[in-house]
Amino acid sequence: MSNSPMAAADTAPQSTYRDDKRHWWWLPLLVAISPVLGVYLAATTSQNLWLWITPILWYAVLPVADWLVGRDTRNPSDAAVPSLESDRYYKFLVYASIPLFYVTWIVGVWAVATQDYGWVGYLGVSLSVALTNGLALVVGHEIGHKTGRFEKRLAQVVLAVPAYGHFSAEHNRGHHKDVATPNDPASSRFGESLYAFVLREIPGALSRAWHDEKARLARGGKSPWSLSNELLQSFAITAVLYGAALVVLGPVVIPFLLISTFWGWQFLSTSNYIEHYGLLRQKLPDGRFERCRAEHSWNADHVISNLMLYHLQRHSDHHARPTRCYQALRSDKAPELPSGYPLCFTLSYFPPLWRAVMDKRVLAVYSGDITRVNIQPSKREQILARYGAAQKSTAGA
Repeated sequence: MSNSPMAAADTAPQSTYRDDKRHWWWLPLLVAISPVLGVYLAATTSQNLWLWITPILWYAVLPVADWLVGRDTRNPSDAAVPSLESDRYYKFLVYASIPLFYVTWIVGVWAVATQDYGWVGYLGVSLSVALTNGLALVVGHEIGHKTGRFEKRLAQVVLAVPAYGHFSAEHNRGHHKDVATPNDPASSRFGESLYAFVLREIPGALSRAWHDEKARLARGGKSPWSLSNELLQSFAITAVLYGAALVVLGPVVIPFLLISTFWGWQFLSTSNYIEHYGLLRQKLPDGRFERCRAEHSWNADHVISNLMLYHLQRHSDHHARPTRCYQALRSDKAPELPSGYPLCFTLSYFPPLWRAVMDKRVLAVYSGDITRVNIQPSKREQILARYGAAQKSTAGA
């Protein structure tokens, strides 16, 4: 029997499992309000560097913290999962973040409109709020997978802040069905840059969400433009929020709206990009794709970034059990990213660097067989020639 911490946790009875991270799950709340803290500190210290607090935290502090603290592969046992999921403490923390995203957005848009920060400070506030908008999408992802009507309404409310009200419909009905196949706009391909992926994923996700919602409403004899359209319900909240800012504060807030919204979308798109890069479910003899397994998602068991992202980096278990709460998600035998999402985000911004780090990992998943990889169609012949030649060279040696 294995003596690894993972194996010990898997076989331990419920009474012996203890969530060592229990009292650290409040950290995302600090991130959610961090731009407000930056505005306050800039005002009290006259140092506008504080306006960049959230980008500095995400792109610099968290990668170092991941490296220093390391990974955690300890899992709750099957017997411990029901108790974890029924513990209201974890649900409260997620719910408590929702008003904070609204407070942060409102303070941010007020600050750029009324304070003389210059363009550097304005950009710092906008990017800070963009990153908290990205975290709002993570919260919407967590809540939107739950089956209760109340949770689904909350997801609409939180997704209105980053103006991504179609996310739950697209993600739940589309991405989870088509993940790690060429049919999925939210699964990145081997050789595809982040920038090419974003241009495919964002419009593809919106189109798929609208198509699925239209079909759902049609089954009930309703128009897609009816009040029952869940996408339009969330977008209506966005319109009120953004419209009020424009009316009250004027056109000075337009760059803020664009930066905080689109860079927030980038947060989601980059997460999608790194979560399934190059991984492919193989086709069965009947033409269908094989069932999604652990090997079709990239995981990252780094403690700190997992705390900040509600275990989003234990992504394979999420695809296996979409309704499972974040605190009960488990590490498994999925392929591992070189670091947590914060550092992987930076790597993905530089395609040659990303490919130098990740392409060999993709090939390792498939024992070097490039034909089993999800390849960017426009580069397929080039990639097959390159890695096919490399395989023949290795075999000849």
